[in-house]
Amino acid sequence: MRVLVGILLLWLCNVLHASELEIQVTQGRDDALPIAVVPFGTPDSDPPEDIGAIVAADLHRSGQFDPLPPEDLLSRPHGQEDMIWRDFRVLGTDYVVAGRVETTGEGQYRVRYGLYDVPRQEKVLSQTYEPSGKGLRDVAHAISDRIYEHLTGVPGAFSTRILYVTKNIDLERPYRLQYADADGARVQTILRSREPIMSASWSPNGKRVAYVSFEDEGMPGIYVHDLATAERRRVSSYPGINGAPAWSPDGDRLAITLSRDGNPEIYLLELGSGELTRLTDHYGIDTEPRWMPDGESLLFTSNRAGGPQIYEINVNTGNTRRVTFEGSYNARADVTPDGRFMVFVHRIDGDFHVAVKDLERGTFDVVTSTELDESPSVAPNGSMIIYATQEGGEGILKAVSMDGQVKVELPSREGEVREPAWSPFL
Repeated sequence: MRVLVGILLLWLCNVLHASELEIQVTQGRDDALPIAVVPFGTPDSDPPEDIGAIVAADLHRSGQFDPLPPEDLLSRPHGQEDMIWRDFRVLGTDYVVAGRVETTGEGQYRVRYGLYDVPRQEKVLSQTYEPSGKGLRDVAHAISDRIYEHLTGVPGAFSTRILYVTKNIDLERPYRLQYADADGARVQTILRSREPIMSASWSPNGKRVAYVSFEDEGMPGIYVHDLATAERRRVSSYPGINGAPAWSPDGDRLAITLSRDGNPEIYLLELGSGELTRLTDHYGIDTEPRWMPDGESLLFTSNRAGGPQIYEINVNTGNTRRVTFEGSYNARADVTPDGRFMVFVHRIDGDFHVAVKDLERGTFDVVTSTELDESPSVAPNGSMIIYATQEGGEGILKAVSMDGQVKVELPSREGEVREPAWSPFL
Protein backbone atom coordinates (compact mmCIF):
# COMPACT_ATOMS: atom_id res chain seq x y z
CA MET A 1 0.00 0.00 0.00
CA ARG A 2 1.17 3.54 -0.66
CA VAL A 3 1.50 5.00 2.81
CA LEU A 4 0.20 8.51 2.44
CA VAL A 5 1.19 10.14 5.73
CA GLY A 6 -0.05 13.69 5.36
CA ILE A 7 -0.42 16.45 7.88
CA LEU A 8 -3.53 18.51 7.30
CA LEU A 9 -3.01 21.98 8.73
CA LEU A 10 -6.41 22.93 10.00
CA TRP A 11 -7.90 26.35 10.27
CA LEU A 12 -9.82 28.21 12.93
CA CYS A 13 -13.44 29.28 12.63
CA ASN A 14 -14.73 32.26 14.64
CA VAL A 15 -12.66 31.32 17.69
CA LEU A 16 -9.73 33.18 19.20
CA HIS A 17 -6.80 31.06 20.41
CA ALA A 18 -8.56 27.78 19.59
CA SER A 19 -6.36 24.70 19.78
CA GLU A 20 -5.68 23.38 16.31
CA LEU A 21 -5.65 19.64 15.79
CA GLU A 22 -3.52 17.96 13.16
CA ILE A 23 -4.42 14.67 11.53
CA GLN A 24 -1.61 12.17 11.00
CA VAL A 25 -2.49 8.77 9.54
CA THR A 26 0.21 6.51 10.93
CA GLN A 27 -1.11 3.12 9.84
CA GLY A 28 -3.67 2.01 7.28
CA ARG A 29 -5.03 -1.32 6.09
CA ASP A 30 -2.87 -3.39 3.78
CA ASP A 31 -5.98 -4.18 1.73
CA ALA A 32 -7.19 -0.57 1.48
CA LEU A 33 -9.27 0.06 -1.64
CA PRO A 34 -7.47 2.05 -4.38
CA ILE A 35 -9.40 5.19 -5.27
CA ALA A 36 -8.71 8.40 -7.18
CA VAL A 37 -10.24 11.69 -6.05
CA VAL A 38 -9.77 14.12 -8.92
CA PRO A 39 -9.47 17.81 -7.93
CA PHE A 40 -12.92 19.28 -8.56
CA GLY A 41 -13.29 21.55 -11.54
CA THR A 42 -13.94 25.22 -10.74
CA PRO A 43 -14.55 26.82 -14.16
CA ASP A 44 -16.11 30.07 -12.93
CA SER A 45 -15.35 30.16 -9.21
CA ASP A 46 -12.64 30.24 -6.58
CA PRO A 47 -14.37 28.43 -3.71
CA PRO A 48 -13.05 28.89 -0.17
CA GLU A 49 -12.80 25.11 0.32
CA ASP A 50 -11.09 22.44 -1.77
CA ILE A 51 -13.85 19.81 -1.97
CA GLY A 52 -11.69 17.15 -3.59
CA ALA A 53 -8.88 17.50 -1.06
CA ILE A 54 -11.29 17.23 1.87
CA VAL A 55 -12.95 14.11 0.41
CA ALA A 56 -9.58 12.47 -0.27
CA ALA A 57 -8.40 13.24 3.26
CA ASP A 58 -11.63 11.90 4.78
CA LEU A 59 -11.42 8.62 2.88
CA HIS A 60 -7.71 8.21 3.63
CA ARG A 61 -8.22 8.92 7.33
CA SER A 62 -10.73 6.06 7.56
CA GLY A 63 -7.94 3.65 6.65
CA GLN A 64 -10.31 1.80 4.30
CA PHE A 65 -9.14 3.64 1.18
CA ASP A 66 -5.83 4.29 -0.56
CA PRO A 67 -6.26 7.61 -2.43
CA LEU A 68 -4.04 8.19 -5.43
CA PRO A 69 -1.78 11.26 -4.99
CA PRO A 70 -3.08 14.02 -7.31
CA GLU A 71 0.32 14.39 -8.96
CA ASP A 72 0.08 10.78 -10.20
CA LEU A 73 -3.13 11.37 -12.14
CA LEU A 74 -2.79 10.82 -15.89
CA SER A 75 -5.96 12.80 -16.62
CA ARG A 76 -8.34 14.97 -14.60
CA PRO A 77 -11.95 14.41 -15.62
CA HIS A 78 -14.80 16.31 -13.98
CA GLY A 79 -17.61 14.09 -15.25
CA GLN A 80 -18.33 10.95 -17.21
CA GLU A 81 -18.17 12.81 -20.52
CA ASP A 82 -14.41 13.40 -20.18
CA MET A 83 -13.51 10.18 -18.33
CA ILE A 84 -10.58 8.27 -19.87
CA TRP A 85 -11.03 4.86 -18.29
CA ARG A 86 -7.70 3.41 -19.39
CA ASP A 87 -5.81 6.13 -17.50
CA PHE A 88 -7.23 4.81 -14.25
CA ARG A 89 -6.93 1.12 -15.19
CA VAL A 90 -3.22 1.64 -15.80
CA LEU A 91 -2.89 3.14 -12.30
CA GLY A 92 -4.70 0.20 -10.71
CA THR A 93 -7.51 2.38 -9.39
CA ASP A 94 -10.88 0.73 -8.80
CA TYR A 95 -12.95 3.89 -8.31
CA VAL A 96 -12.80 7.54 -9.30
CA VAL A 97 -14.45 10.53 -7.62
CA ALA A 98 -14.85 13.54 -9.90
CA GLY A 99 -16.95 16.70 -9.81
CA ARG A 100 -17.40 20.42 -10.35
CA VAL A 101 -17.99 23.49 -8.20
CA GLU A 102 -19.84 26.36 -9.92
CA THR A 103 -21.00 29.78 -8.77
CA THR A 104 -24.76 30.33 -8.61
CA GLY A 105 -24.74 33.74 -6.91
CA GLU A 106 -22.74 35.82 -4.50
CA GLY A 107 -21.36 33.38 -1.94
CA GLN A 108 -23.51 30.55 -3.33
CA TYR A 109 -22.33 27.43 -5.13
CA ARG A 110 -23.50 24.33 -6.94
CA VAL A 111 -21.48 21.17 -6.27
CA ARG A 112 -21.87 18.14 -8.53
CA TYR A 113 -19.96 14.91 -8.08
CA GLY A 114 -19.96 11.33 -9.30
CA LEU A 115 -18.41 8.08 -8.12
CA TYR A 116 -17.25 5.93 -11.04
CA ASP A 117 -16.55 2.20 -11.15
CA VAL A 118 -13.45 1.80 -13.33
CA PRO A 119 -13.69 -1.96 -14.16
CA ARG A 120 -17.38 -1.55 -15.12
CA GLN A 121 -16.87 1.88 -16.71
CA GLU A 122 -20.02 3.30 -15.17
CA LYS A 123 -21.24 5.91 -12.73
CA VAL A 124 -22.49 4.29 -9.53
CA LEU A 125 -23.27 7.32 -7.36
CA SER A 126 -23.97 11.01 -7.92
CA GLN A 127 -25.62 14.02 -6.31
CA THR A 128 -25.90 17.79 -6.58
CA TYR A 129 -25.70 20.23 -3.65
CA GLU A 130 -26.28 23.99 -3.52
CA PRO A 131 -24.52 25.29 -0.41
CA SER A 132 -23.23 28.67 0.65
CA GLY A 133 -19.50 29.15 0.94
CA LYS A 134 -19.72 28.31 4.65
CA GLY A 135 -21.42 25.04 3.79
CA LEU A 136 -18.84 23.73 1.35
CA ARG A 137 -16.94 21.76 3.99
CA ASP A 138 -20.23 20.20 5.14
CA VAL A 139 -20.91 19.16 1.55
CA ALA A 140 -17.43 17.62 1.26
CA HIS A 141 -18.02 15.54 4.38
CA ALA A 142 -21.47 14.54 3.13
CA ILE A 143 -19.93 13.33 -0.14
CA SER A 144 -17.36 11.34 1.83
CA ASP A 145 -20.13 9.81 3.94
CA ARG A 146 -22.09 8.67 0.88
CA ILE A 147 -19.04 7.21 -0.84
CA TYR A 148 -17.95 5.40 2.31
CA GLU A 149 -21.40 3.88 2.83
CA HIS A 150 -21.80 2.88 -0.81
CA LEU A 151 -18.46 1.07 -0.90
CA THR A 152 -18.37 -0.42 2.61
CA GLY A 153 -22.02 -0.82 3.53
CA VAL A 154 -21.41 1.16 6.74
CA PRO A 155 -22.60 4.78 7.21
CA GLY A 156 -19.76 7.29 7.08
CA ALA A 157 -18.97 9.39 10.14
CA PHE A 158 -17.10 12.26 8.47
CA SER A 159 -19.89 14.75 9.20
CA THR A 160 -19.64 14.15 12.94
CA ARG A 161 -17.71 16.10 15.59
CA ILE A 162 -15.23 15.47 18.36
CA LEU A 163 -15.54 17.00 21.83
CA TYR A 164 -12.42 17.33 23.98
CA VAL A 165 -10.67 19.26 26.75
CA THR A 166 -7.40 21.12 26.29
CA LYS A 167 -4.96 22.39 28.89
CA ASN A 168 -2.43 25.14 28.22
CA ILE A 169 -0.62 26.37 31.34
CA ASP A 170 0.54 29.51 29.51
CA LEU A 171 -3.02 30.87 29.37
CA GLU A 172 -4.83 32.77 32.12
CA ARG A 173 -7.69 30.30 31.81
CA PRO A 174 -5.77 27.13 30.93
CA TYR A 175 -8.70 24.71 30.58
CA ARG A 176 -10.92 24.78 27.50
CA LEU A 177 -13.81 22.63 26.42
CA GLN A 178 -13.83 22.52 22.62
CA TYR A 179 -15.29 20.65 19.69
CA ALA A 180 -14.26 20.31 16.08
CA ASP A 181 -15.21 18.48 12.90
CA ALA A 182 -14.15 14.84 12.86
CA ASP A 183 -11.12 15.91 10.79
CA GLY A 184 -10.11 18.51 13.40
CA ALA A 185 -11.26 21.55 11.41
CA ARG A 186 -13.56 24.39 12.51
CA VAL A 187 -12.60 24.37 16.17
CA GLN A 188 -15.16 25.93 18.50
CA THR A 189 -14.58 26.78 22.16
CA ILE A 190 -17.51 26.07 24.48
CA LEU A 191 -15.96 27.06 27.80
CA ARG A 192 -12.76 28.62 29.14
CA SER A 193 -11.94 28.09 32.79
CA ARG A 194 -9.23 28.49 35.41
CA GLU A 195 -10.39 25.22 36.94
CA PRO A 196 -10.40 21.69 35.46
CA ILE A 197 -13.12 20.48 33.08
CA MET A 198 -13.83 16.76 32.86
CA SER A 199 -16.07 14.01 31.49
CA ALA A 200 -17.71 15.88 28.62
CA SER A 201 -20.42 13.96 26.74
CA TRP A 202 -22.83 14.60 23.85
CA SER A 203 -26.60 14.52 24.02
CA PRO A 204 -28.15 11.99 21.60
CA ASN A 205 -29.11 14.73 19.10
CA GLY A 206 -25.71 16.45 19.31
CA LYS A 207 -27.23 19.78 20.33
CA ARG A 208 -26.17 19.79 23.98
CA VAL A 209 -23.19 18.63 25.99
CA ALA A 210 -22.84 17.74 29.66
CA TYR A 211 -19.59 18.06 31.58
CA VAL A 212 -18.02 18.40 35.01
CA SER A 213 -16.53 21.78 35.95
CA PHE A 214 -14.66 22.74 39.12
CA GLU A 215 -15.33 26.46 38.65
CA ASP A 216 -17.35 26.82 41.88
CA GLU A 217 -14.45 27.42 44.30
CA GLY A 218 -12.85 24.17 43.20
CA MET A 219 -15.94 22.06 43.90
CA PRO A 220 -17.25 19.78 41.12
CA GLY A 221 -20.59 20.45 39.48
CA ILE A 222 -22.32 18.94 36.47
CA TYR A 223 -23.42 21.37 33.77
CA VAL A 224 -25.55 21.09 30.63
CA HIS A 225 -24.63 23.43 27.79
CA ASP A 226 -26.75 24.24 24.72
CA LEU A 227 -24.38 24.66 21.75
CA ALA A 228 -26.70 26.83 19.64
CA THR A 229 -27.63 29.36 22.34
CA ALA A 230 -24.57 29.01 24.64
CA GLU A 231 -27.01 28.74 27.55
CA ARG A 232 -25.71 26.56 30.36
CA ARG A 233 -27.13 25.45 33.68
CA ARG A 234 -25.77 23.54 36.62
CA VAL A 235 -27.84 20.40 37.10
CA SER A 236 -25.94 18.76 39.97
CA SER A 237 -23.87 20.29 42.78
CA TYR A 238 -24.31 17.95 45.72
CA PRO A 239 -21.66 17.79 48.46
CA GLY A 240 -18.77 15.54 47.43
CA ILE A 241 -18.35 13.95 44.01
CA ASN A 242 -20.48 15.09 41.08
CA GLY A 243 -19.08 13.25 38.10
CA ALA A 244 -19.19 11.22 34.89
CA PRO A 245 -22.46 12.43 33.27
CA ALA A 246 -23.81 10.11 30.57
CA TRP A 247 -26.90 10.90 28.48
CA SER A 248 -29.73 8.40 28.19
CA PRO A 249 -30.61 7.42 24.59
CA ASP A 250 -33.80 9.53 24.76
CA GLY A 251 -31.92 12.58 26.07
CA ASP A 252 -34.19 13.00 29.09
CA ARG A 253 -31.87 11.69 31.79
CA LEU A 254 -28.27 11.73 32.88
CA ALA A 255 -26.60 8.82 34.62
CA ILE A 256 -24.13 10.41 37.04
CA THR A 257 -21.79 9.52 39.91
CA LEU A 258 -22.52 11.11 43.30
CA SER A 259 -21.05 10.61 46.77
CA ARG A 260 -23.81 12.60 48.48
CA ASP A 261 -24.62 9.62 50.71
CA GLY A 262 -20.99 8.95 51.58
CA ASN A 263 -19.91 6.46 48.91
CA PRO A 264 -19.62 6.99 45.12
CA GLU A 265 -22.76 5.49 43.58
CA ILE A 266 -24.61 5.65 40.26
CA TYR A 267 -27.74 7.83 40.12
CA LEU A 268 -30.25 8.78 37.44
CA LEU A 269 -31.08 12.47 37.10
CA GLU A 270 -34.30 13.52 35.32
CA LEU A 271 -33.33 16.73 33.53
CA GLY A 272 -36.88 18.04 33.33
CA SER A 273 -37.88 17.64 36.95
CA GLY A 274 -34.52 17.30 38.67
CA GLU A 275 -35.71 14.05 40.26
CA LEU A 276 -32.86 11.85 41.44
CA THR A 277 -32.95 8.03 41.60
CA ARG A 278 -30.19 5.97 43.15
CA LEU A 279 -29.26 2.89 41.09
CA THR A 280 -26.38 1.22 42.92
CA ASP A 281 -25.96 0.54 46.63
CA HIS A 282 -22.64 -1.10 47.44
CA TYR A 283 -19.67 -0.46 49.72
CA GLY A 284 -17.39 -0.45 46.64
CA ILE A 285 -16.82 2.56 44.41
CA ASP A 286 -19.32 2.69 41.51
CA THR A 287 -18.60 5.21 38.76
CA GLU A 288 -18.24 5.88 34.99
CA PRO A 289 -21.79 4.96 33.86
CA ARG A 290 -22.45 4.40 30.17
CA TRP A 291 -25.87 3.64 28.69
CA MET A 292 -26.49 0.62 26.54
CA PRO A 293 -28.23 1.59 23.27
CA ASP A 294 -31.60 0.12 24.30
CA GLY A 295 -31.82 2.45 27.33
CA GLU A 296 -32.66 -0.53 29.56
CA SER A 297 -29.29 -0.95 31.21
CA LEU A 298 -26.02 0.79 32.07
CA LEU A 299 -22.40 -0.25 32.08
CA PHE A 300 -20.34 1.10 34.97
CA THR A 301 -16.97 0.65 36.66
CA SER A 302 -16.78 -0.75 40.18
CA ASN A 303 -14.08 -2.05 42.51
CA ARG A 304 -16.56 -4.25 44.39
CA ALA A 305 -14.54 -7.35 43.39
CA GLY A 306 -11.30 -5.84 44.71
CA GLY A 307 -10.15 -4.00 41.57
CA PRO A 308 -11.78 -1.97 38.79
CA GLN A 309 -14.07 -4.11 36.64
CA ILE A 310 -17.03 -3.32 34.38
CA TYR A 311 -20.57 -4.29 35.37
CA GLU A 312 -24.00 -3.98 33.79
CA ILE A 313 -27.10 -2.96 35.73
CA ASN A 314 -30.71 -3.03 34.59
CA VAL A 315 -32.16 0.43 35.34
CA ASN A 316 -35.64 -0.98 35.99
CA THR A 317 -34.89 -4.05 38.10
CA GLY A 318 -31.48 -3.24 39.54
CA ASN A 319 -30.17 -6.67 38.49
CA THR A 320 -26.40 -6.44 38.15
CA ARG A 321 -23.84 -8.68 36.47
CA ARG A 322 -20.09 -8.52 35.97
CA VAL A 323 -19.02 -8.10 32.34
CA THR A 324 -15.19 -8.15 32.39
CA PHE A 325 -12.95 -10.90 33.77
CA GLU A 326 -9.77 -10.33 31.76
CA GLY A 327 -7.02 -9.14 34.11
CA SER A 328 -7.19 -7.05 37.27
CA TYR A 329 -8.08 -3.65 35.76
CA ASN A 330 -10.89 -2.84 33.30
CA ALA A 331 -12.62 0.56 33.31
CA ARG A 332 -14.16 3.47 31.37
CA ALA A 333 -16.47 1.52 29.07
CA ASP A 334 -18.13 2.70 25.87
CA VAL A 335 -20.24 0.65 23.51
CA THR A 336 -20.92 0.52 19.78
CA PRO A 337 -24.33 1.76 18.59
CA ASP A 338 -25.53 -1.79 17.94
CA GLY A 339 -24.62 -2.81 21.50
CA ARG A 340 -22.41 -5.68 20.36
CA PHE A 341 -18.90 -4.40 21.10
CA MET A 342 -17.65 -2.78 24.28
CA VAL A 343 -14.45 -0.72 24.32
CA PHE A 344 -12.65 0.02 27.57
CA VAL A 345 -9.31 0.65 29.27
CA HIS A 346 -7.43 -2.56 30.12
CA ARG A 347 -4.19 -2.82 32.08
CA ILE A 348 -1.38 -5.19 31.10
CA ASP A 349 1.90 -5.27 33.06
CA GLY A 350 1.29 -1.77 34.38
CA ASP A 351 0.45 -0.26 30.99
CA PHE A 352 -3.04 0.97 30.07
CA HIS A 353 -4.41 0.07 26.65
CA VAL A 354 -7.72 0.24 24.79
CA ALA A 355 -9.41 -3.14 24.43
CA VAL A 356 -12.49 -4.36 22.55
CA LYS A 357 -14.81 -7.11 23.74
CA ASP A 358 -17.45 -8.80 21.62
CA LEU A 359 -20.37 -9.01 24.03
CA GLU A 360 -22.06 -11.72 21.96
CA ARG A 361 -19.12 -14.07 21.46
CA GLY A 362 -17.08 -13.09 24.51
CA THR A 363 -13.88 -12.56 22.50
CA PHE A 364 -11.40 -9.96 23.67
CA ASP A 365 -8.67 -7.99 21.85
CA VAL A 366 -6.24 -5.22 22.80
CA VAL A 367 -6.12 -2.72 19.90
CA THR A 368 -3.56 -0.11 21.06
CA SER A 369 0.13 -0.35 21.89
CA THR A 370 0.58 2.96 23.69
CA GLU A 371 1.06 2.88 27.45
CA LEU A 372 -1.24 5.39 29.14
CA ASP A 373 -4.48 5.19 27.18
CA GLU A 374 -7.74 6.51 28.62
CA SER A 375 -11.23 7.78 27.79
CA PRO A 376 -12.07 5.66 24.71
CA SER A 377 -15.08 6.85 22.70
CA VAL A 378 -16.63 5.02 19.74
CA ALA A 379 -17.59 6.69 16.45
CA PRO A 380 -21.35 6.58 15.79
CA ASN A 381 -20.85 4.13 12.91
CA GLY A 382 -18.87 1.79 15.17
CA SER A 383 -15.78 1.83 12.96
CA MET A 384 -13.22 3.81 14.98
CA ILE A 385 -12.31 4.57 18.59
CA ILE A 386 -10.87 7.90 19.68
CA TYR A 387 -8.94 7.98 22.95
CA ALA A 388 -6.50 10.05 24.98
CA THR A 389 -2.93 9.00 25.66
CA GLN A 390 0.50 10.38 26.56
CA GLU A 391 3.34 11.11 24.19
CA GLY A 392 6.50 12.86 25.30
CA GLY A 393 4.87 13.55 28.65
CA GLU A 394 1.95 15.45 27.10
CA GLY A 395 -1.64 14.45 26.46
CA ILE A 396 -2.68 13.88 22.84
CA LEU A 397 -5.58 12.22 21.06
CA LYS A 398 -5.32 9.13 18.91
CA ALA A 399 -7.81 6.99 17.05
CA VAL A 400 -7.76 3.30 16.18
CA SER A 401 -10.08 1.08 14.18
CA MET A 402 -12.10 -1.56 16.00
CA ASP A 403 -9.75 -4.26 14.66
CA GLY A 404 -6.59 -2.28 15.48
CA GLN A 405 -5.39 -2.13 11.86
CA VAL A 406 -5.89 1.61 11.29
CA LYS A 407 -4.17 4.16 13.54
CA VAL A 408 -4.45 7.96 13.50
CA GLU A 409 -2.90 10.70 15.65
CA LEU A 410 -4.57 14.03 16.44
CA PRO A 411 -1.96 16.09 18.32
CA SER A 412 -2.81 19.65 19.32
CA ARG A 413 -0.57 22.56 18.40
CA GLU A 414 -1.51 24.36 21.56
CA GLY A 415 -1.33 22.49 24.85
CA GLU A 416 -2.45 19.05 25.97
CA VAL A 417 -5.63 17.34 24.79
CA ARG A 418 -7.69 14.86 26.80
CA GLU A 419 -11.20 13.53 27.51
CA PRO A 420 -12.40 12.99 23.90
CA ALA A 421 -16.01 12.18 23.04
CA TRP A 422 -17.24 11.34 19.53
CA SER A 423 -20.57 12.92 18.63
CA PRO A 424 -23.65 11.05 17.41
CA PHE A 425 -24.72 11.44 13.80
CA LEU A 426 -25.79 15.06 13.40
